[in-house]
Amino acid sequence: MPATLHNNIRRLRFERGMTQEELALRVGVSRQTIMSIERGATNPSILLAFKVSMALQTQVTEVFTVEGSLVPV
Repeated sequence: MPATLHNNIRRLRFERGMTQEELALRVGVSRQTIMSIERGATNPSILLAFKVSMALQTQVTEVFTVEGSLVPV
């Protein structure tokens, strides 16, 4: 199974009482970008992943996880 990125943005936002719009403003992207990442339709850059985790005041590994493995060579 190839590696797949999953995220906990929605749950963490709700726990902090934060809207997609507020998170987007704190991170410096559009609400549509946050929505797309939450749904798993878009993978964030490493910088954006760290900005999201900072805005949610948690570790990047709490926000994003990887399931699966690398493709054998």
